[in-house]
Parts: sequence; structure tokens; C-alpha cells
Amino acid sequence: MDRQATIGFILIALVFIVWLYMNSPAPPPPPVKSPKDTTLVKKDSVVKKDSVSTKTVVDTASVPAPVSVPEKFYKIETDKTILYFSNKGAKLRRVYLKDYKRWDTGKLNLKGDESYIQLLYYKNGGNELEFVTLDGKKINSNDLIFEPQGYDGKEIKLGKTDSVSLRFTARVPGTGGEINFIYALHGSKYDIGYTFELKNLGQIIANNEVDVVWQKGVRSVEENSVDEANYSNSSIYSGGEQSIFNASTIGKNEEENFGGRIDWMALRNKYFTVILAPRNPDQIEGAHLKGTSVGLPDNGHSEVYSGRLTYGFRGSNEYTQSMFMYVGPVSYGVLEAYNMNLEKVVDFGSFFGLRFIVRPIAEYVLLPLFNFLHMFIPNYGLVIIIFSIIIKLLMHPLTKQSMMSMQKMQALQPKIAEIKAKYKDDVQLQQKETMKLYSTYGINPAGGCLPMILQMPIFIAMWGTLQSVIELRQQPFIWWITDLSQPDVIVNFGFSLPIIGLHFLSGLALLMGITTFIQQKMTVKDPQQMAFVYIMPPMLTILFMTFPSGLNLYYFMFNLLSIGQQYYYNQKYKGVELKPVDPSKRKRSFMEKLSEAAEQKAKTMQSQQKKKK
Repeated sequence: MDRQATIGFILIALVFIVWLYMNSPAPPPPPVKSPKDTTLVKKDSVVKKDSVSTKTVVDTASVPAPVSVPEKFYKIETDKTILYFSNKGAKLRRVYLKDYKRWDTGKLNLKGDESYIQLLYYKNGGNELEFVTLDGKKINSNDLIFEPQGYDGKEIKLGKTDSVSLRFTARVPGTGGEINFIYALHGSKYDIGYTFELKNLGQIIANNEVDVVWQKGVRSVEENSVDEANYSNSSIYSGGEQSIFNASTIGKNEEENFGGRIDWMALRNKYFTVILAPRNPDQIEGAHLKGTSVGLPDNGHSEVYSGRLTYGFRGSNEYTQSMFMYVGPVSYGVLEAYNMNLEKVVDFGSFFGLRFIVRPIAEYVLLPLFNFLHMFIPNYGLVIIIFSIIIKLLMHPLTKQSMMSMQKMQALQPKIAEIKAKYKDDVQLQQKETMKLYSTYGINPAGGCLPMILQMPIFIAMWGTLQSVIELRQQPFIWWITDLSQPDVIVNFGFSLPIIGLHFLSGLALLMGITTFIQQKMTVKDPQQMAFVYIMPPMLTILFMTFPSGLNLYYFMFNLLSIGQQYYYNQKYKGVELKPVDPSKRKRSFMEKLSEAAEQKAKTMQSQQKKKK
């Protein structure tokens, strides 16, 4: 989760804590117990960090490509992509996604392939094969010239049901061996079959290791580089678990090793990813991930990741390995269809390690509902509005309980004020009498806050879903809201405001702040809490200014519905009459039990002290 989102949730958590504190008596604290270590360590864990063997290399001089050979590209167009393979390294040099446009398409006069998202770097990026010879020389496929076999080099265009196989061969100077790359492409898919063959090289490869390397991940392709970097990372999936590696310190290179079987390796930015999955994962001996965070002009930020998978090599003169290669969108439906757990790349947020709670809600409830609505409603803005209504209805029982409890608490405030005035010099007695008052009328002081806390997992899951799903990218709503994945700017200052750093105003963030203020005014009646009403909405407004308009649209609609709901309950339960509860039918609340336990302990301690004297 990015820094702004974390700050937002911390502020909201503080709201709940302050509300509970101001509306509940503070009983003496329970006995403090020594914390116990409850960390569960899995025996024989598959993924073990820092366990990849270090290669012993005498001379890392690589074999240079002949400078006289110009670089040549081979273009393959499918229904989904436009791919360019290079004769230098036979690597996938450029990838354009035909279903996704550049963010600046409307600002620049772009033609042909240029208007599409380009995911790979033109130079020094993409897939490579690497190993070290016994005499200490590093052989990298990127330094070799490959020739196509059985292919004339002309452009190939595939229909939805078409497929093609391309084979490239290169001689390894001074070895008598050769390297073959075979690519299998399909007309309607983002994946590519990737096979490499090593011939007559078995006696010269040192360390019994061959590395498949992907350099520089995928390019930064969004206008807001900071937001994109917040979602950029690399990860390893093995044994049913995903290990995420994130390099977020600007100007620092970070690395991490993983040992044992690897099912797949992914390098991603916010909306797009490259994934390498070995067909024989048991033959992988480990993986290495590397990340670099780079500062950009105008307070920009970019994160670039590279990774390598290490195959165990056993000296064969005919060595072949195949891999699954995916270069495309971080789309849950597309990735899930491969049945390889690739959908784990989709990030719904975690919020302080609560991924095990947040992800199932987003993955199995919110996202399916979101996609189901879009089957009937083409405009994603309308989908979000209907979505907010459904979520509000689903949470109605909790909201109703919270509002009714708050109504009773407000009716009880005059009696609480009398107790505070009567026992103003004795805080403990003041608290004790207040608890008796709650007990008499059967009111749980946490009854209004607890339902809101129970809604937090849904709130967090919704936050992560609407911030990260690629379905909202470049999707317009109405009027000034032209991209639901970006802030809806109504005024651009042309400069950054001091301290808060904003350089524009978001219309939906303003509307969200206004409705938050109205809702708070309708809810809070205690004069001691009124300052809170005037502080919270501006803080949230500033925070939400940089969030995607789709997320702000949801919370604006949610606030509107909450205002209507609050008005209804204010009218229905206006002047609610408090009635004492029959003691024989009343159940003691948790706070009442806690207070009694604390009081009993205090009496016991006093009794023990008297005996000692």
C-alpha cells in the first residue's frame, strides 16, 4: 500500500479511536501480560531466501557481438500485441499492446504503433540467457547475433486463431557450440512460448548453472510516475506462496535471493507485468531479484526491476528448457484463465499485513460483482454508482445498529453531564457511575463504533480494488471526469501549494469532503466533539485530492447515501425515549465486565498491601 493510502487509513483509524474514547468511560487498564511470540514457521519451507550459491568467476569478460552487423528487427502482429524481435540476442525487444493506449495519445500527434502502450525498453532490456565458461568468460545471448531458421524475416500478422513458431540460432565464438531460441506465438493471447536449446556446450559451462534473465522489467508508462511506482514490484511464487520484493528507497540498489523450486517470477508496474514460468519448475535451483528506485524531475519517481532464474545444468551436450512468458496487462480475469496462480500478481492492498482478510473480500466478492455489473452497464462510472448502492445495502444491518446506538448515546448525554458535574473531583467515581448508567439503560458505549470497525475490511478491500484494477484505466465517466484511474482535475494551479504540495483541485475530492462535513454535522451532537467535525473533512479532502476519480466517486456516493440514511433515522428515532432495562434480562457488556475485573484487582492489591503493613 502506498504512503498516502497508509496515512489515510491511519487518520480514519484515529477517527474511530477518538470517537470511542470520547463516548466511552475509561475503565482502569487490565493487567499487562508479557507478549508471546505467535509467529508460525513452516517446516521445510520451499522458498528460502539468501540461499543461492555464489558463482566463482575468474574473468567476467563477455563475448562481444560483431560491430559490423547492424541490428535487425522481426515484426509479428497478433490480435492483442505487436512484437519486435531483434537479431542481437534474439530477444523480445519491443512489445506494444493494441488494447491499451498511451496516456498522452490525446496530447501528441502519434501514428501507428506509437499510440499503443510500449512495455519494453528499446535497449538493454528483455529476455537474455547467461552462463559462465570454465575459463571464466561470461556468455550472454545479448552479445550474440542470431539468424532466423525457416523464416524469411518478413512481417507476420496472425489472426485470432492463428499461431506461429520462430526459431533463431547463434554460434558461440570459440566454443564450437550454439544457442537456439524458439518462440511460439498465438493470435489471441498475451503469452509466448519460450524455449532455449544449448548444443555442444556441456563441457565448458562452469558452476553447473544456466541463468534466464529478464532485464529492466516493464517500462514506466503512466503520467503519474509516483503512483505507478507505488504499485511497482517484483515477486516469486513457489509452494503456493507469493514473496514480494519491493525496492522503494530512491537512489539505492536492492537485491534478494530465493532458493529452491520456483513456479514463476513476475516484474510489474501498476497495470502491466512480465511473467516467466518454467515448464519444469523442479529444475530451477533459485532466483535473484534486483530493484532500483530512481528520482525523476518534478518530484517524480520510478522503480525498475530485473530478475533471473537459475537452472541446474548437468553437462549435457543437448540441453533444452521451455518457459511460459507473459507480457501484458495485470488483469485478474486474463491471468486467472491460465490456471497457474498468475492472478496473485494483482494487488488489492494489505494495510498493515491484513492481506489474508482484505484479498478474499476483494477477490471473491467485490471484483466479481464489479465485473458482473459491467456486463450490463458499459459506463464504469455508472457501475461504481450502482456498486456503491449495493455495498451500502449489504452493510445496512451494521449501519443501522451503529446509528441506533448513537441515537441512544446522544439521548444519554444530559445524564452523563450531570454525573460529571456531580463528581467532578473524583474521576474514578465518575467513571463508575457512568458505567452504572449505561448498565441501567442497557447501552453499550462501543455499540456505535464497533459496527463501523467491522466494516473496515470491506472499506480497505474497496480502496485497493478501485485504486488498482486496470479496467478503470482511461475510462471516462461524464463531464470533466475523463479517466477514472486518475484524479479529476478541475483547476490546475501551475505551482505546488506550500506544505501540502498540491498543484491542482479535484472536483470529486471536494464533493467528498463537503458530504463528509454534512454527515459529521448530522451525526455529532456532543459540543466536545465539534472541533473534530471541522478538522476531519478538510484533512480527508486534501488526502483524497491525488486519488483516482473512480475511488473518490465511490466514496462521494457512499457519503450521499449515508446522509440520506442518517436523515431517515434522525426522523424515525427523533426524541428516542430511554427505558431502564430489567436487571434479570440484561446481559453485562464487555466494558462492564472489564471495569468490574479491574476494580476487583485494585481491591485485591489494596488488601495485600494492608496485610504487608
